[in-house]
Amino acid sequence: MQPPMPGAPPPGVASPVISQQFFAYEASQDIEGQVIITMPPGKKTEHLGIRVQFIGRIDMSVGIHEGKPHYDFVSLAKELSPPGVLYQQQTVLPFRFKNMDKELESYRGRNVSVRYMIQFVMERKFMPPLRREHDVWVQLLQQAPSHDEPIKMEVGIEDCLHIEFEYQRRHYHLLDTIRGQINFLLVRIKIKYMELAVLRRETSGEGVAAAAAGGTGAPLNPPPNQNNSDANNIFTETQTLIKYEIMDGAPVKGVSIPVKLSLAGLPADLTPTYTAVNNRFSVRYFLNLVLVDEDDRRYFKQQEIILWRKDLG
Repeated sequence: MQPPMPGAPPPGVASPVISQQFFAYEASQDIEGQVIITMPPGKKTEHLGIRVQFIGRIDMSVGIHEGKPHYDFVSLAKELSPPGVLYQQQTVLPFRFKNMDKELESYRGRNVSVRYMIQFVMERKFMPPLRREHDVWVQLLQQAPSHDEPIKMEVGIEDCLHIEFEYQRRHYHLLDTIRGQINFLLVRIKIKYMELAVLRRETSGEGVAAAAAGGTGAPLNPPPNQNNSDANNIFTETQTLIKYEIMDGAPVKGVSIPVKLSLAGLPADLTPTYTAVNNRFSVRYFLNLVLVDEDDRRYFKQQEIILWRKDLG
């Protein structure tokens, strides 16, 4: 591994070799590689020590949180070379971080990201340190829950519409298939069609645990705003990852509509569910059932599903 370290120092100053490769690791793997320092022929470089750092970071300095400080949940430094002088045109310094705690999966969202990076630092006399960094991607394999009850719920509009929806499970791995059915128990309004969507809701800000605990909306209400914030600077952004029509035409009492949705076929990159990570952000997924009547009024019901990673990729 040769971590890419963008940027170039002035002529005659040692420079790490830049590679454009991107490396991915499973959370239990050691992070290892080498830093290659090159210098112009005939030059030497004095330094006050060379080290490499492994950093795990929740970065909220992008998007709506621009300018806010980041939070490092993992940080470990290793000395690669004591103070001295580099004479060789090329110096190779191997490194390895063993048994590092990588408790979170890498994530790149709208307003928050989880980053793991290798940072190279060369201290120099009378000059700022020379720094380069390179992100690595970490994925966390998980086990299927031992107990996973089906989702079954009855919702409706009094004396107008009464439906029952059920899904086989609440937990799904990222390549799973969601199966279920929608049963119409009472129909006294004219429905034109019905849609099913998968939503991703990213909530970020200090004290996000309370906000993430919010419900999924009252039964069959008009859809809420996609993006919003509150007085505590907690921001929520909702993305529709996929939406498709599962029924066309007016249903009658007793009709059952089957549901089958392959998560592997979604055009967006799915991640596991993140629940109030360090009380700073959460990423949750919902199935959003929408009914549209002949007056184009839209009624919805959301149900949270929990996603987890079974395989790397």
